Amino acid sequence: MDFHCHLDLYPGAKAVSEEAALRNEFTWLVTTSPRAYEATSKVLGHVPRVLITPGLHPELVESRAGELPHLLKQMALVAAVGEVGIDGSYRFKSSLSTQRHVFDAVVSRSRELGGRVLSIHSRGAVREVLPILLKYPGFGTAVLHWFTGTIAEMDAAYKMGCWFSMGPAAFESAAGRALAAKLPRDRVVPESDGPFAEENGAPVQPWSMGRTAQLFAPYWECTEHEALVTLNANGKRLLRAMGWTS
Repeated sequence: MDFHCHLDLYPGAKAVSEEAALRNEFTWLVTTSPRAYEATSKVLGHVPRVLITPGLHPELVESRAGELPHLLKQMALVAAVGEVGIDGSYRFKSSLSTQRHVFDAVVSRSRELGGRVLSIHSRGAVREVLPILLKYPGFGTAVLHWFTGTIAEMDAAYKMGCWFSMGPAAFESAAGRALAAKLPRDRVVPESDGPFAEENGAPVQPWSMGRTAQLFAPYWECTEHEALVTLNANGKRLLRAMGWTS
């Protein structure tokens, strides 16, 4: 399983998507804009066990905010949305206000539609993201992708019902490994975030769930197999919440 992957952006995306369909029970292909969603859906078509969802990546909001109305329309036709969220890093400081507006609109629309599962980018912005989620009870389910917040923010997110999708790249730093040790294991699902996320200088592949289990095992004080069973069970629970059928 892979709950956050830019499958369309790998070199040879069609071949990679076909391999993911063979090797994974489920792959969530998050897109970066409404136009990218339409293009990817057209190019890849229906791929078994691959979910393609519309999104509006916070790093692109400054140039793509005009696509927001299109995204809100697309949301009526899908059960899940991503990638969306807020990026609080200095590089995107100038668009922070617009990012807030876009994310607020997405979460509000999710509630209006009866709930959606959202794959959420929250780098340096957990304090911005959580209040917006709280503002719209009934918005659905939040999956915080590659969570990098504080322990206090993690605890707050967990109490709100949030999930956490994590992959091998999260273990590349000491801070990431320390956080991984604290994550609530009943709400963690695997992700690759490929091809952007890398491990040892190479893009993480969509079928990296086994590697993720291997990395979590020592922090969860269990065997690699037990970690894999946990990730698999969590994934199935989240898929049920998504109403997923391949």
